[in-house]
Amino acid sequence: MGHDRRKRRLQAAGALWGLLFFLYGLAGMEADRKTAGQNIPAVSLQEDYIQQVDFNVTAEALRLACETDLRTWGSGSHIDWISLLACTAARFDGEFGKQALADLENTARKLEKGESSLKEEAGGLSSYSYYREVYEAVLGGMMGEYLLQERDEEGNLIWKRKYGLKAFSPIAASFPYSDSDDFGAARSYGYARPHLGHDMMGQIGTPIVAVESGYVEALGWNEYGGWRIGIRSFDRKRYYYYAHLRQNYPYAEGLEEGDAVTAGDVIGYMGHTGYSSEENVNNIRTVHLHWGMELIFDESQKESDNEIWIDCYQLSRFLAGNRSAVEKVGNTREWRRVYGMEETQE
Repeated sequence: MGHDRRKRRLQAAGALWGLLFFLYGLAGMEADRKTAGQNIPAVSLQEDYIQQVDFNVTAEALRLACETDLRTWGSGSHIDWISLLACTAARFDGEFGKQALADLENTARKLEKGESSLKEEAGGLSSYSYYREVYEAVLGGMMGEYLLQERDEEGNLIWKRKYGLKAFSPIAASFPYSDSDDFGAARSYGYARPHLGHDMMGQIGTPIVAVESGYVEALGWNEYGGWRIGIRSFDRKRYYYYAHLRQNYPYAEGLEEGDAVTAGDVIGYMGHTGYSSEENVNNIRTVHLHWGMELIFDESQKESDNEIWIDCYQLSRFLAGNRSAVEKVGNTREWRRVYGMEETQE
């Protein structure tokens, strides 16, 4: 996977990136990207898929948009949260400060009251389609219909069809953790490189759950990430990376490469393995989960010099409101989710 090959690629890519940025400047990309006051983020000059992303949506914006989507679901004026976020981003160059949040709420009110339509709101925004595609790539699997177990009045587990947020924090419910925005911070083991994920500090053995449903695409030891798991979303647009899992017992029992997992499933356990070519070594000083999200607009990006990793800190803050309840499995070291969930065909 991408982390396994990054040392070789980044050492060779520095000079190339400098040349590319120079050529982009000569081509006048920045001037072409600004039309009618809208700052449209860069795309490739030679390819028709997005190759550069700045995901700056705050947890507050995600929460407001999600609540709007949920509140209007099933009505004649359902407001898709991704489209609402894209409208706001196109007006404020992808930034979500206080003014943008107020605009988001105002737009939602107008749409809900029938005073405007999404077509009207997005019509004059030249960068709307860009942000719509980017935000769909990041958030596309996080809202929708699903089946979830819950207890009835007699305490029996029953299945209920739901609509709403179906993505989870990677840290199971009731387990403490701390974090901060550390995306892009310097890392020096092996070679100088930026931190392309988000660290969540906690206790050894804390259950780690799948943020989103998908297929296990990578499982095993990585020199930098230690015991790690890579999960690809079903639509193949997102690759989730979970690293530094527990020594000796990193994974949920029976988990194998190629398995399908459901959002909220326990997939592994927090540890501090990594920074060693020898397997099963604790060389990371602080116990934590490193998790990251790679966006894939074209399959050629998956393991290349053009990988797109986004800052997951705000997503972590947002998803902290939806944590999967887990329970211990007898006297084993295993944990499992309490309430089952199933994806549905929408």
